[in-house]
Amino acid sequence: MDSKAGDLFSAEDAHPTGTGGAGIMARFGFPKGFSASVAKEWFDRRRVSIRPWASFVDQRKFSKPRNFGEMCQRVVKNVEIYNSNYTFIFLGLILYCIISSPMLLIALAVFLGAFYIIHLKSLESKLVVFEPGKELTVPHQMSLAGAVSLPVFWLAGAGAAVFWVLGATLFVIGTHAAFRELELSDVEELLMEPV
Repeated sequence: MDSKAGDLFSAEDAHPTGTGGAGIMARFGFPKGFSASVAKEWFDRRRVSIRPWASFVDQRKFSKPRNFGEMCQRVVKNVEIYNSNYTFIFLGLILYCIISSPMLLIALAVFLGAFYIIHLKSLESKLVVFEPGKELTVPHQMSLAGAVSLPVFWLAGAGAAVFWVLGATLFVIGTHAAFRELELSDVEELLMEPV
């Protein structure tokens, strides 16, 4: 068996019979070029473009905006400047939410485990249901696993967790972006932009 067949995240054919079984990333509906290396590259670009955290939280750079227009300018420019910092705040809030809720952690582990088992079983043989010759395809199996997992996520409070993460993220980012003063060079750039 080719070593490529064991690569779960490959977007290329990974099925040993050559029937076009793509890796997990392609099966989840991600674009064909999307792979673990692309995700790692995106993550590395974000990490490199982070502004220094000391400057990000420097209390001397915060003030109340004079009017609504200034607040809007601050939000737009600060989101542009600190978007990588904001991304890591969002990821940190997601991680905190998952770790702080044991039921959600268990539900997520069961969900990902079901997808992994389906992937392994699809490499071994086809799943035939009802009448002979009626094959249940891998996307159908994953959809069924997702549908079965929905009540587990509901019991674990995933809906509340999603809204908590979104609300906390919007509050933290919105507050920082609205009250963080713009640097002098950023203000000059805003004044020079054509209308």
